[in-house]
Amino acid sequence: MKIEIGESLILSWLRHEKKCQLVQMNWKPSVESWELMNESVIEQIMRDSDDYFKHEYDYKIYKKNTSLSQLIKQAEIDVIGISYTGGLRNIYAVDIAFHEYGLNYGSKDETIMKIVKKLLRAAMCIYGYFDCSEGDIVFASPKVNNNIIETLDVCLIQVEKILRKNKLNFNIKLIANNSFNKEILQPVLDATSSIADTSELFMRSIQMYKMFSENNNSSKLSTKISIKNNDALQNKTKIGEWVRKNLTQMFEENKISVEEVELMESIEYSKKIFGIQMPLLKKKLSIDEGKPSRYWAKPIIKAYDAEYFICSEWYEKTNKSHFEKWALLKNQPTH
Repeated sequence: MKIEIGESLILSWLRHEKKCQLVQMNWKPSVESWELMNESVIEQIMRDSDDYFKHEYDYKIYKKNTSLSQLIKQAEIDVIGISYTGGLRNIYAVDIAFHEYGLNYGSKDETIMKIVKKLLRAAMCIYGYFDCSEGDIVFASPKVNNNIIETLDVCLIQVEKILRKNKLNFNIKLIANNSFNKEILQPVLDATSSIADTSELFMRSIQMYKMFSENNNSSKLSTKISIKNNDALQNKTKIGEWVRKNLTQMFEENKISVEEVELMESIEYSKKIFGIQMPLLKKKLSIDEGKPSRYWAKPIIKAYDAEYFICSEWYEKTNKSHFEKWALLKNQPTH
């Protein structure tokens, strides 16, 4: 089965940013085996949407799909995710398109019609096969021309209104351009340092790239960066020595529990408590030949039958107050 890199990105986004316990790429309904529930409502949605877009925009969004059964047979959702929290279920249906020179399914009108059709059909499938009348239906693309977005935004508002009219409370959303970077790409990139699932191809490709890019970039830009960041480097070294000293002492005095060590291995906890962008501790594996990038080689923390590297990315202005507050709670002296 062919897997697009955009679909792999969305899979990682749903798993790690949206906390979906179940995620499937390239979802298709089993039309022959599954019962289509709520069929009368779905047919009404198809009629309402067809009438509206023909009348207001002269869009024939269903074209040759003259019946609901034809429309559903052709359905495919790039990625579906389901999260369960406190007994509540939330479902995400995401289609993603990555066109290097900007989203393009033909003309402007053809592009808008195809997206509207994808989102409406996704809502029909979720209601028809999951019996779920609310959730998030998303179309995502890293580059969409503004002239398409202006019209598409208005169309998506109308899609939501048509669904609401038929008692479906789906959130219809376009995530594109800067929003795509901020809401999808960056959260997944932030998570790459703490996730090691080889099935997540987008993440694995980024991890491989980072293995070599940091050394290459540092050699090409060393002169420029060293001048610009000289003061920051001095501050980093100063707070770095202090963090290492205090953290090592806390471990020697058994001030840190095994539960907190596990939290320190997560990027979410480290970001929230210490303001750093990667896990505070990274476990040393038997296959490790050297220290990971952005971690100190020494000292290696030894605790609870394991060894850990300490994150080296600390800065006076942005991280000092975080560590001081945490250290005070642990009854440790601060400088």
